[in-house]
Amino acid sequence: MTRIYIAADLPDAHLVLHLLAQAGITAHVFNENAQGGVGEIPFTHAYPEVWIADEGQVARARQIVKGHDRAQADVGVVFCRNCAEENPGNFQICWNCGAAL
Repeated sequence: MTRIYIAADLPDAHLVLHLLAQAGITAHVFNENAQGGVGEIPFTHAYPEVWIADEGQVARARQIVKGHDRAQADVGVVFCRNCAEENPGNFQICWNCGAAL
């Protein structure tokens, strides 16, 4: 197994996990319950981590993570084509109707 991503929080880790799953890459989130140990262990050891099972897919997985990081940096607004609702620029699904952005 290879660690691909260290997330700032659990929702971010699961977003990367699902992006990898959509690409057919089997991945797992570790340290899901480690936040409760902060104070007992260093906080950097409690960050959720995304690991992939197949080392042959490391390059592809890193490209997906790189795309995710770029999307996080994009700031702005996207309007849904389905319901015309305003969404943050880094959303991939409309918060109002669930349509793909």
